[in-house]
Amino acid sequence: MPFNNFDRLAVVIPTFNRGRSIRRCLDSVYSQNRIPEEIIVVDDGSTDGSTSHLEKQYPGIRILFQKNQGVSAARNTGIREAKSEWIALLDSDDVWLKSKCDKQLKALQNHPNYDICHTQEKWIYKGREKQIPQNYQKKSGWIFSDCLPVCAISPSTAIVSRKLLISIGLFDQTLPACEDYDLWLRIASLYPVLLVDEALIEKYGGHSDQLSNQRGLDLYRIQALEKFLNCSNSKTEYKKMARDTLIKKCNIVIQGAEKSRNSELENRISAIRDRVLLQA
Repeated sequence: MPFNNFDRLAVVIPTFNRGRSIRRCLDSVYSQNRIPEEIIVVDDGSTDGSTSHLEKQYPGIRILFQKNQGVSAARNTGIREAKSEWIALLDSDDVWLKSKCDKQLKALQNHPNYDICHTQEKWIYKGREKQIPQNYQKKSGWIFSDCLPVCAISPSTAIVSRKLLISIGLFDQTLPACEDYDLWLRIASLYPVLLVDEALIEKYGGHSDQLSNQRGLDLYRIQALEKFLNCSNSKTEYKKMARDTLIKKCNIVIQGAEKSRNSELENRISAIRDRVLLQA
């Protein structure tokens, strides 16, 4: 069945000084057997000229330029500018496999009650495929509990209804990391998630500018969890799960701060934990 106007797809690609990988990324988009109607690259203040000639090389591409504000702001810019019903996210250091868009859109068409779909993935670390830990294996359905320990959906695997993204509040631009963890918590507490149980992207790691290389990601997860507890109207059971996870992560960070004699961090995280315990 051919896709109609309501099944248009936009891919949003944030990039910052990714001259080494942006063309590899775009080649994978243009190699799809179902190419997105909108291909939006958001240049988040690059200084390496990596996007200066892309429009000549890739017909139909749209490049948006903004001052450097971080990956969340870049993604949000692209989502707001897109006209399509569906938004595919793709980080500029990752690669889609050839049938990704086609298989996901067909899955969404066959399951019209879903507004978000993701896939399994391959991890490529310094040029070699790396085994994925069990807790990063992707799940389907009501996956809120799977979203609590780690980021359960990789952005480059996701296709999401634009209406859902706008209604949920997009990415939190105040978070320098774990902004995807925060978004998936909010979405998975309200919506089921569809999985195409096949690796349809290659996720590249091991380079120095990768956000996931930042230490102390649990500090940002704690921030996201506290925000979820303060702002969410979700089920009571989900709030209890989030509270228990936050306290567990706080205790881990506090133990590390004690060992490293970082009293400022210890006091700050202890205050968050105690505040959450009082609210229970």
